Amino acid sequence: MDLDFLLPWSAPLEAGRLVRRYHRFLADVVLDDGRAVTAHCVNSGTMEGLVRPGAPVWVCAAAPSPARKLAYTWCAAELDGVRVGVDTILPNRLVRAMLDARALPRMGAYDAVRPEYPHVAGSRVDFRLTGPGPAHDVEVKNCHLVYPDRRGYFPDAVSARATKHLLALIKERRRGVEATVLFVVQRADARSVRPSDLHDPAFGAAARKAAAAGVRFRALRATPEEAGLRVLGTIPVDLDAYGLARPSQWRETLRPHSGWERPRRAD
Repeated sequence: MDLDFLLPWSAPLEAGRLVRRYHRFLADVVLDDGRAVTAHCVNSGTMEGLVRPGAPVWVCAAAPSPARKLAYTWCAAELDGVRVGVDTILPNRLVRAMLDARALPRMGAYDAVRPEYPHVAGSRVDFRLTGPGPAHDVEVKNCHLVYPDRRGYFPDAVSARATKHLLALIKERRRGVEATVLFVVQRADARSVRPSDLHDPAFGAAARKAAAAGVRFRALRATPEEAGLRVLGTIPVDLDAYGLARPSQWRETLRPHSGWERPRRAD
């Protein structure tokens, strides 16, 4: 399904080249005007395939805050001619904006959007929708990894937290609550999304168990543009079992461009 929704950047993008990613949350960038800056890398995962020194990247200035140590946030990178959003906070902001604007189809009727709702003991769901019918829990997952088969794979590393979220949704379904897992793929070249049995087989098993319990799985395809993160449409979520031989090869190809530099321990 085609959609056209734009979430504007909090500040204008500034282009540059990636120097390195280190300490997981830091990225050194040389901007096109020659300035060297250190940007906050919001993505705490491996960012498989996206950590390429010399690659085009875009950062944006953060709002001034006494708690803020870095002036910039790393927002997007270019991988083989494809722009990829790397800010893992943006999908939640995007979905909240779409829910508020009633721009996300097939969500049913709702009167209120309640973020970070404590639906199960020890677990919060990204959004609870309430209205005339049953409550509806929506869990948002960021996806940036797309392999040559043009499928998005989530997660790109073991994520016990993501599996915990699915198990919580299963509990809510048993109580009569509607539940949706919504993947946001921040790149234009994905044609569908899969749970990554290669990176986290426990998540894959939980996703199939959740689907059997009535949890719905949906995905949005978006792309970072100069004006903001633009939604291009919906794509299918494929929960069928699949072989791991080709994904394993693709992961090995991208391994040199994943992760971050770790500090050396003092002797």
